[in-house]
Amino acid sequence: MAAETDLPVDLPVDLTVVPADVDTLTGWGRTAPTLARVIRPRSYEEAAAAVRACGARGSIARGLGRAYGDAAQNAGGSVLDMTGLARIRAIDAEAGLAVCDAGVSLHHLMEVLLPLGWFVPVTPGTRWVTVGGAVGADIHGKNHHVSGSFSRHVVSLDLLTADGRVHTLAPGEPLFDATAGGMGLTGVILSVTLRLLPVETSLMRVDTERATDLDDLMARLTEGDHRHRYSVAWIDLLARGAATGRAVLTRGDHAPCRALPRRARRAPLAFRPGRLPGAPAYVPEGLLGRHSVGLFNELWYRRAPRHSTGRLQSLGSFFHPLDGVPHWNRVYGRGGFVQYQFVVGYGQEETLRRVVRRIASRRCPSFLAVLKRFGEADPGWLSFPLPGWTLALDIPAGLSGLGAFLDELDEEVVTAGGRVYLAKDSRLRPELLGAMYPRLDDFRELRARLDPTGVFVSDLSRRLGL
Repeated sequence: MAAETDLPVDLPVDLTVVPADVDTLTGWGRTAPTLARVIRPRSYEEAAAAVRACGARGSIARGLGRAYGDAAQNAGGSVLDMTGLARIRAIDAEAGLAVCDAGVSLHHLMEVLLPLGWFVPVTPGTRWVTVGGAVGADIHGKNHHVSGSFSRHVVSLDLLTADGRVHTLAPGEPLFDATAGGMGLTGVILSVTLRLLPVETSLMRVDTERATDLDDLMARLTEGDHRHRYSVAWIDLLARGAATGRAVLTRGDHAPCRALPRRARRAPLAFRPGRLPGAPAYVPEGLLGRHSVGLFNELWYRRAPRHSTGRLQSLGSFFHPLDGVPHWNRVYGRGGFVQYQFVVGYGQEETLRRVVRRIASRRCPSFLAVLKRFGEADPGWLSFPLPGWTLALDIPAGLSGLGAFLDELDEEVVTAGGRVYLAKDSRLRPELLGAMYPRLDDFRELRARLDPTGVFVSDLSRRLGL
């Protein structure tokens, strides 16, 4: 059973002195902006008081705004910006455990943990994600085939529910499994105890190779992924004909000290992520069209080595290359972009081939497209991964006919027993959700029992009937 405690929410907390303002919010894709009252609690007590006073339109927690769609928006209601709750409360360097507030970023964790010889167990393509957001979206990385998703490494978490109680939850408990991947709809995550990954250095030892087409890529992934902790393939979705699905496959492991040059061994755990100039605030519409993206894809594929092994890379360049360009999402222009990510199980390779051919034939200008293999499914009721192939791609939101085209891809995916990722979704039809997520009814029933008045709500939950 989960332990329950009461926060001292009956103590007078003057919300007029809690930082707050009315703001227009979007996801990282910069589509579907909505207006909300943004409250910035600085303590657990202020968070609880803000939830109590959220009003008829409810509230939702928000981290650093890296969900691509509308998961951390709440039109006409309140949004709790949790980034003010960002303390690392304890680190057990012997056991490899960290206790931290939900608003701590993965970037900050890396800064603190790497000098101690520890690393976060799972990281997505950006380190600018909060720990609470990582649990709420049950994020995955390049190592899912080995390590599963983020919540697999959570030892316990403290969750503030709609009744003002704080539940200390452990994996396997229904409320924990509903919260992992539950998109913030079960309550406000306050703190997390996380199991860490030991490392000897802050460098990666990386193998890179080219795949000539999609079948070649899938064969290479299947044959070699088990030899590496991390694996990802950039895929050219504009290539057609015999080159359909050509890709650059990158796999890596944390480099041991013995692999470093003598000079690098003096500071093997140094963490110095680089930064490039940010994308300009204004980008002309149509900059990322078929011709420009096609040229980029051609150059990217040609410049990649046909085969290289053991090259040393920094953590930033291997895991988070786009973090080096602040506000890179602006390159899609004012209209923003849609990120579409789906997974289909092993045995459904023909579905994957068909979807890739359709995207290539449609000439969708995507230069950020990746293919990965997932391992075992995660226990979260709305967790995205299942054993199989996952493809993610960015597409300019203004592309003609995009909505209807993605609806057609959804049908392909659901027919194959697959699903789309809620943390990246901004347009899924709600009638498909139940077929994609078999525990959806359990999730809805638990929410109805735990939060009968709808305290926790988001634009995503209204759109999909979560």
